[in-house]
Amino acid sequence: MDSLPARTSVEKKYLWNQEAVFADASSWNAELRAIDAQLPQLGAFSGTLSQGPQVLVKFFRLKDELDSRVDRLLFWASMGATVDTNNQEAQAQNSQAGSLAGRYFAATAFAQPELLAVGKPVLDQWTHSQAELATYAHYFDDLFRRQRHVRSAEVEEVLGAAGDIFSSLYTIHTLQVDSDLKFADALDSTGKPHPVAQSTVETYLSNPDRTLRQNAWYSFCDAHLAYAPSMAATLITSVKKDAFEAKVRGFGSSLEAALFGDNIPLAAYENTLATFEKNLGVWHRYFRVRKKALNVESLQHWDLWAPLTQNNPVVPYETAVGWIARAMAPLGKPYTDTLLRGCLEERWVDVYPTEGKGSGAFSTGSRLTSPFIMMSYSNDLSSMSTLTHELGHSMHSWHAWKHQPNVYSNYSIFVAEVASNFHQALTRASLFEQETDREFQIALIEEAMENFHRYFFIMPILARFEREVHARVGRGEGVTSSDLTVLMADLFAQGYGTEVEVEPQREGSTWAQFNHLYASFYVFQYATGISAAHALAGPILAGDPEAAERYLELLNCGASVYPVEALKRAGIDMTTPAAMEKGFEVLSGLVDRLETLIAARG
Repeated sequence: MDSLPARTSVEKKYLWNQEAVFADASSWNAELRAIDAQLPQLGAFSGTLSQGPQVLVKFFRLKDELDSRVDRLLFWASMGATVDTNNQEAQAQNSQAGSLAGRYFAATAFAQPELLAVGKPVLDQWTHSQAELATYAHYFDDLFRRQRHVRSAEVEEVLGAAGDIFSSLYTIHTLQVDSDLKFADALDSTGKPHPVAQSTVETYLSNPDRTLRQNAWYSFCDAHLAYAPSMAATLITSVKKDAFEAKVRGFGSSLEAALFGDNIPLAAYENTLATFEKNLGVWHRYFRVRKKALNVESLQHWDLWAPLTQNNPVVPYETAVGWIARAMAPLGKPYTDTLLRGCLEERWVDVYPTEGKGSGAFSTGSRLTSPFIMMSYSNDLSSMSTLTHELGHSMHSWHAWKHQPNVYSNYSIFVAEVASNFHQALTRASLFEQETDREFQIALIEEAMENFHRYFFIMPILARFEREVHARVGRGEGVTSSDLTVLMADLFAQGYGTEVEVEPQREGSTWAQFNHLYASFYVFQYATGISAAHALAGPILAGDPEAAERYLELLNCGASVYPVEALKRAGIDMTTPAAMEKGFEVLSGLVDRLETLIAARG
């Protein structure tokens, strides 16, 4: 890749449909002003919620309407900034939308303290007497579960207004990695330079040219290390912010606060990390097989995504969409028709890498829009896997938005990563069955291992890192960028065992490469997600129609049920190690399969 194309040179069908959200900036600005003008109407309800169910119904109608509209406004602003990080107008709109959201949350801050003052018995009576309020029964139950952590109206207003400031830490990190970092070109084995960017580095790391892989990784790590002191200051401030909010709300720790939000038992967190540590030998075995397959004396970081076959399938975007839809057939025709329409007609996906496009891939949107996907597709199995993953999120959103009212239209991160990895499990199983060529199967295992490596290796290591950093900050220790780098390198050394060579500085820079750490105790849920996904996929792949129905109900329920309970209804108990053990069972099976295929080459 000599250069990245300008966005204007890409066919419209491969760009996400931003104009379907708002036609243009003028329409967006008009909506921003209209919402701002309505905020005093919310404030007018302050002090009135105890007057009866009719007043409460009117408040929720207005709040839910504005909540959805604010989400759509925020989303449109983020669309432009995401696909062109140098777009100053979009950055300004992002800031405007964030400020409006802060004013909106401040304007509604009185509601929870007032509802708590009304009391649970009265609210229960109102939900039985007023049909429209019955929708909020779970919301009220959850509110009173949180009661001891809700502060006074004045404190809640301050916390709501501070939300825009607190969220700026994530924004600062994102701008640094997407705009400020300068990456040196990566030279390949012929001396040809290749431009390194957030949207291209993963492609280089899976290139057959070992020199290019090494230089791309060096360029990527070194750019982050150059900003390590400021990135560390931002991250540690974020950790302190988490500790501050936990203390203000009366939690014993940031971990307790993070798990409490979705009512996740501590056992789910502890089992995840403990089961990972117990099964590191499976990873060590995989690294040995990979080393043998590559025929290298020592396995380096830049070998972890090196292709194990020279016949890596070319998978155009439209082909990938067809494969994914075929794999989802057990979920029914309405499911697959919606997926195909979104990808091929309604422009849910911003497909290809372009100049200035942000890093990574994600599914996004709001209840008043379609679900949208940002990614950088590169016509291979890895990109197909990413698309599959993000479509799992998008279909989850589509079902939740369709079946739930605004109050329950979002869903927990804890179940989000189940849907995305479930998509990958079904797609992979379908391709293993349909494509029997040995080299294709090796490439498919590589795709699977790339996914497992990220979600079942890197993310648990980041979770162990996060646990230690929060503990050090909680003890009042000063933590520097060097401390973070040493800790990160040590944890990776444990994960690799003796199978992978470690360059401490560059390996240790991983903490600076992941914005996920700005969401408190988020990363462990990638491991729970992938393990639960494979546990749910098993019965469906075995032909159990009831398991498929239970899975669709999981998507439909949104936030109307606590996530651990929702998964239990679908057939998985995340308070035990069973799902994590199932994940390692699947992983071990992939290693066995790879070892057999490599041996068959002779």
